[in-house]
Amino acid sequence: MILADVSAQNSQVLYYMNLPQNHLLNPALRPSNSLYIGLPVLSGINVNINNNFVNFSDVFMKGQPSDSIISFLHPDYNIDKFLTKIKDKNSLEPDVSVQLFGLGFSVGNSYVFFDINERVDGNIVIPGDLFKLAFKGNEGFVGSKIDLSSLRGDIKYYREFGLGFSKDFTNKLRLGVKGKLLFGITAASIDNKSLGITVNDDYSHVFNADVTANFSAPLKVYMNADQNVDRIVFDDTRFNTGSEIVSFLSGKKNIGMGFDMGATYDISEKLIVSASITDLGFIKWKKDLTNLHAKSQFAFSGLNMLDVVNGTKTINELGQEMLDSLKNSFKVSVSNVAFTTFLPLGVSLGGSYSLTKSFSLGLLSCSRFIGKQVRESLTLSANVNLGNAFSTSLTYTAANHRFDNFGAGLAFRPGIFQFYILADRIPVMWNKLKSDNSAIMLPANWNTINLRLGMNLSFGNRIKKRNDKTMVAVE
Repeated sequence: MILADVSAQNSQVLYYMNLPQNHLLNPALRPSNSLYIGLPVLSGINVNINNNFVNFSDVFMKGQPSDSIISFLHPDYNIDKFLTKIKDKNSLEPDVSVQLFGLGFSVGNSYVFFDINERVDGNIVIPGDLFKLAFKGNEGFVGSKIDLSSLRGDIKYYREFGLGFSKDFTNKLRLGVKGKLLFGITAASIDNKSLGITVNDDYSHVFNADVTANFSAPLKVYMNADQNVDRIVFDDTRFNTGSEIVSFLSGKKNIGMGFDMGATYDISEKLIVSASITDLGFIKWKKDLTNLHAKSQFAFSGLNMLDVVNGTKTINELGQEMLDSLKNSFKVSVSNVAFTTFLPLGVSLGGSYSLTKSFSLGLLSCSRFIGKQVRESLTLSANVNLGNAFSTSLTYTAANHRFDNFGAGLAFRPGIFQFYILADRIPVMWNKLKSDNSAIMLPANWNTINLRLGMNLSFGNRIKKRNDKTMVAVE
């Protein structure tokens, strides 16, 4: 298996814990409670920010004296060392989800669940040559063409209504499915058919572009006399009344569908294997449409971050020059055509071996398919589940070009309240940043944040029998 560029929509720590939320990774998984209720916001907040090319220590590194920290914009920063971290395709993938409501209950050997989630997910891919062009300038590319066809990005904010169930179909096999109705609120995406830069002998740049930027948002695009984009502004006149705000946030014109399915199978009394496919779906965006299509060749002055590093320009000044140059050069047509975005498809394969009634070891492979790219990870875990009262998991994950990714989860239930907190990619190395008479600890080798926490209302605690299988060991 090739371990590369993982981005986990949900925490791998969650998989083998006795929590109602584990159906997000596999709808066949079933917690030990008979009934759970998830309250708005309180029951689940998940934050995941991932990139595959730089760590925290690559952006903030040790300076002189050795206990000080400098950023990548500092004149003493080693740009060449930073650029060695850059890959051909560099991805940044933020994901945030908030559970607005959750409900799950047992019906015999079946389990029915319903949830409403507010979700934001995005992915951006930046070609490595674009970083080199920005930080090292034009000189290394004079007379050549830089292929930027891998540049892409999309981000979407939507609401998900999910209804599913799981059931024992044999003494060994349990299946689960979940259907999703999606309401898109706002989105932006780039459709990149062709994009390249030629660096001329006079260090000017020539863009060759066939790119469309799609938006579903209340925007106004103003063109100048040369039919170039003059400015794009947010149309706040759309929200003069509360009903208009509610209509916008409902997402009822941008409809999509999704599907999850999963299975668990008992090979023996101690060994259970599982598999799932999640987020197989799409959203069709039809409201507040703006498409900016650039298919042309044009010249512009270029982008040189060395001016910022050397202190001759601020990053704001450089950014404004870049925007002005592109704005005056782009020949853009504006349209209002519907477009489609897809959910990041996930595939999980897992197995757990119970050493005792309450203690198990787990192995989990997770893959996500985003466009033409695949993200993969492999997680080992040690799990303790003491009925509905206490659950914990310690994990080690090989992913994201790193092999020091540790995670942990803890859940406990005093009465009807079940509290939990999970974290993947916990940083194990830290740098000390001195400021006057104080010191701040900053993570060193850290390129992913994944945190989930919340509280469930949990009732009942069923007894595990051989004809009522689950992936967690309970009383």
